[in-house]
Amino acid sequence: MAVSAHQSWLNGDQNGYIQHKGNSMKYWIGKIWLTLFRWRLEGETKLPAKFVFIAAPHTSNWDLPHMLATAYVLQVRISWLGKHTLFTGFLGRILEALGGIPIDRRTPKNMVDQIANQFNRASNLILAVPPEGTRGKTEYWKSGFYHIALRAGVPIGFGFLDYGRRCCGIGGFLNPTGDIRGDMGKIRDFYTNMTGKYPDLQGRPRLREEDDPPEGPA
Repeated sequence: MAVSAHQSWLNGDQNGYIQHKGNSMKYWIGKIWLTLFRWRLEGETKLPAKFVFIAAPHTSNWDLPHMLATAYVLQVRISWLGKHTLFTGFLGRILEALGGIPIDRRTPKNMVDQIANQFNRASNLILAVPPEGTRGKTEYWKSGFYHIALRAGVPIGFGFLDYGRRCCGIGGFLNPTGDIRGDMGKIRDFYTNMTGKYPDLQGRPRLREEDDPPEGPA
């Protein structure tokens, strides 16, 4: 299934960056939400038309509405992954309208390829991935966000919700090189001082692959 650019207020320019077309109702909803909760938007405002968006730290159900409000103010449409069996009939149309992308999880080894193909067919696609995978503390981040971006040839956006400073936004971008340790070192540097709503549930950004022995001649 191809991903289409549904948003009337968002388009990619000839250089592959997002063009904002005026203010929308969603913009003002996001603006009012962030103001009511005393959040401040920081970071990048010129965004690529396609990238994988790290959603971190993730320790609370409050992260979702704050993330959506951030996206509304930035005037970007965030997509997310869902089980393909949910995307049928009327419910499926609603989920797609909310940014859902159906993924067949019966073939997990091909999941990265499925999502990379979605990026290849889309003109605009910003995919939110919470690498912690849960609100509870984890020893490792899930590596899907990294491999999707690498396979699709798109940047990784450093999305953040820093409850300590009440700041949110996209802090920068990384083009993955395939050097997981080197790239994750840069990602770790960015997220080191970020504070989730519940810091005790916050894990250190690290992939299990980083602990694998380096490949080389036997």
